[in-house]
Amino acid sequence: MKIAVVFGTRPEIIKLSVLVKLAASSPGVGLEIIHTGQHYSYNLSERFLEDLGLPHIKEDIAVGSMERLDQLRRMVAGLEVALENACCDLVTVQGDTNSTLAGAIAGRNLSLPVAHVEAGLRCFSPLMVEEINRIAVDRISDVCFAPTPIAAVNMEKDGLDAGKVFLVGNTIVETVRESLETAHRRSRVLAEYELEKDRYVLITAHRQENVDDKQRLKNLVRAFELIELPMIYPVHPRTLERMVEFELLHRLEAISNLTLTDPLSYFDFLELASSSRLIITDSGGIQEECTVYKKPIIVVRDSTERPEIVGTFGQVIGSDPEAISEEVRRLDDKYREITAALDSLPSPYGDGKASERILETLLRLYG
Repeated sequence: MKIAVVFGTRPEIIKLSVLVKLAASSPGVGLEIIHTGQHYSYNLSERFLEDLGLPHIKEDIAVGSMERLDQLRRMVAGLEVALENACCDLVTVQGDTNSTLAGAIAGRNLSLPVAHVEAGLRCFSPLMVEEINRIAVDRISDVCFAPTPIAAVNMEKDGLDAGKVFLVGNTIVETVRESLETAHRRSRVLAEYELEKDRYVLITAHRQENVDDKQRLKNLVRAFELIELPMIYPVHPRTLERMVEFELLHRLEAISNLTLTDPLSYFDFLELASSSRLIITDSGGIQEECTVYKKPIIVVRDSTERPEIVGTFGQVIGSDPEAISEEVRRLDDKYREITAALDSLPSPYGDGKASERILETLLRLYG
């Protein structure tokens, strides 16, 4: 059996890394890794491939940045050619990006079975691009790997055939567990930015709903101005563009207790996150990761497709500056109590064997 693994963004690379390595080392399994090029900078793509020790990528669609529909058309066309040339038997995609949807469409167009890793997530915001993508991919796919019981129920409510849904856990758990020790050993990021363990706030914000909305982005900047703890913010290229466009970058740069950086390597970022006091984020992946390294988070969105963390590891706050800064103060004041409680909680995303279950299921169904 020859498995095609399609990815195009940093989160997909991270979450598929263990599955890719398992497949590459399995007798009788061929592997074709196809990169769409949706994330194309070294810091968001090649660097992560190197850090995670993934096999060489032979196929890169190199789609780059463009409007959504144009990007989808180009990716689908390129993926169809790549999949045919590689004589693949099965297409595996992950998550909810344009690359995920393009991979599923290309597989379906070629009558290849499609497997969706991290299926069934819903935030119930029907106009959100990621929500549109994940719902479409779930319907297109022949096999849907649900990370949690809630995700499996979501697909049941959507009327999907229960026979194609498999509850396996989330692959982020094994990726983080596999990488944490290496991050602690190799990374010098705390010393480089003069940060003390458990004494700073890590910030990430890059989702379209935040950075493409001028008022929401202004609200986030204002929230950072109100926070008194040391902060570090690795800025996504998309966010930086909007900061410049909306004339907000000078305000960020004027915050004396905020350090801005370029996107970091996976090990540096993992070291930053696992050594922080708390995290402010709109990232879905970090909402999952925090359950492994046991850090409280503030989700700066109006809803989340990861409800498993709400009320335990995190709270959904939205973009109100006062609400964000007040939640930071609360978490800071009760830090010892909160972290002690989190340390005793198992991750709701599984036991770190999701990738094994996924490969076993694919071999059983299609091997």
